Amino acid sequence: MNDLTFLGLGYIGAGLGAGLTLIGAGLGIGKLAYGALEGTARQPEAGGALRTTMIIAAALIEGLAFFALVICLLAVMNFAMPKGETAVSAPAGQVAGH
Repeated sequence: MNDLTFLGLGYIGAGLGAGLTLIGAGLGIGKLAYGALEGTARQPEAGGALRTTMIIAAALIEGLAFFALVICLLAVMNFAMPKGETAVSAPAGQVAGH
């Protein structure tokens, strides 16, 4: 495979990673809000405590999603970096240091 294929696969992998991260965060926050609203409906006097706990947990989920998104973007930027030559060999017959 050539270098462009690896570059393209890297972009696809980073895009899938970012998409899955955001889908997971959305589902997690949705489930969190569902539980908090159901708890408030069952016991209205606990609504304030449930709301506070829900906001803290949602912020942690969003922070984790943002961190994963940054990691995916860093991976894309690393794939886009030009790769230098890994080993430069001296011409035959020359000794290094002379």
